Amino acid sequence: MKNKHYFLLICLVSLCGCKKFLQEDPQGILVGDIALSNENGLNAQLAGIYSPLMQAWNSGFASSAQIGLSMGGDDVTTHPLSNKEDFRQFDQLAVTPTDARADEVWSGCYKAIQSANNIINNYEKVTGDQAHIRAIAGEAFFFRGMCYYYLVRWWGKIPVITSATFDPSMLQMSSSEIKDVYKLIEEDLKKAEEMVGDVKPDPGRINKGTVKAYLAEVYLTESGWPVKDNSKAALAAQKAKEVMDNKALYGFDLYQGDFNKIFAGGTTEDVFALMTDHIAISNTFYGMSGMPGDIGGWDDYFAEINFFNDFPAGNRKNGTFLTVAKDGTLPWQKFATKHPYYRKFRIQSADSMNYASNSPIIMMRYANVLLVYAEAQARTGTPSPDAYGAVNAVRTRAGLGPLTPGLTSADFIKAVLQERAWEFAAEWTRWFDMVRTETVAEVLSHRSAAENNKLLGDPSDQKNWLFPIPGTDKNKSPNL
Repeated sequence: MKNKHYFLLICLVSLCGCKKFLQEDPQGILVGDIALSNENGLNAQLAGIYSPLMQAWNSGFASSAQIGLSMGGDDVTTHPLSNKEDFRQFDQLAVTPTDARADEVWSGCYKAIQSANNIINNYEKVTGDQAHIRAIAGEAFFFRGMCYYYLVRWWGKIPVITSATFDPSMLQMSSSEIKDVYKLIEEDLKKAEEMVGDVKPDPGRINKGTVKAYLAEVYLTESGWPVKDNSKAALAAQKAKEVMDNKALYGFDLYQGDFNKIFAGGTTEDVFALMTDHIAISNTFYGMSGMPGDIGGWDDYFAEINFFNDFPAGNRKNGTFLTVAKDGTLPWQKFATKHPYYRKFRIQSADSMNYASNSPIIMMRYANVLLVYAEAQARTGTPSPDAYGAVNAVRTRAGLGPLTPGLTSADFIKAVLQERAWEFAAEWTRWFDMVRTETVAEVLSHRSAAENNKLLGDPSDQKNWLFPIPGTDKNKSPNL
């Protein structure tokens, strides 16, 4: 009976369509706590955390869904017509409960959370190599915290599920307050920080530096809207500095070669990246999804014109944007969409276009650690020499001159936020920065008239900064 309830829980929170769920790797669908009686069971359930975050067009982050969810920013837009309604809803600040792209990310995160709960609730009962068992549990705590971190930033009040088994009372559960969600995120990441090692077990896994980096970003996010706890900025700076001071131990650093090569993965820039193989698990936002229709692409996403025009010239801009096609004979001004595209997400290992690749899904880069530190430190007082050093390291790599000491904290923070916009263009970061700094209306007022400017949602209305709970879950549990 327990196994039946466990399966119902998965369907309850739209963790997947039942048919697709049954087609997945059975290692990802262990049921109940009986399957977690040994280390092999824990390892298999750990695979069940990673897998749903990388099921292209089904769940998680392996398609352009997460780029779509961030289209409220000024860096990415989509086709004004065509079959891109699910993307345009985000671009126009008018997301509906039936948006399939939103459901893709939502379901992937909750599927991973379910597997994480199974490990967290059972690892202390497992006999064997306790150091290994604790490390697996640490990864589970990290992923639960990370998934809730993405969910709370996009949806706000959300259901918090910490059980791995179904109870009928869940059908009457309410969404948790945003501050309570962040409390769980902090607790989970702190647990992970204690339990995982300094070295990544394999590419695409995490280490202590990964967890500290996420803690730093979580704290910085909490210092802004909607939590607005100014005391968190100092904690963000502290955690980011711990990563910076131990970057050699954790294997992190700014990659100093061709900026575009960062996105092929496998560099010291990777703080955390989900690894794909183009066989069982593919990355489908690299490839046709983000390429011009003029050369066989799908036009799902591309750069906004004013953002591109304002972007400073240099190696970073060349590595970020695709501005010509057809052997250089077709400039972006003559593309059908009349927009530049994102070169950083073009498949780099093939001469011809493809719909998918084995490129990693880079979730966090070391540049983010540096810029989180710079901003967080400046939010605690006068920008320090280390804060200038952090942001200037990123600027120097981009071929830009350094920020000159003597800026006020407000001007320094503004410069760092602009640096983040350029450095992480289309990396589903800009929208989060706009929301936490409450600058959505200000930033969007500078968009070109050539964009999807018929906003259906008021950018100054904070209700439009968060998405509605997907309808499938809302219908099952009306108190959400």
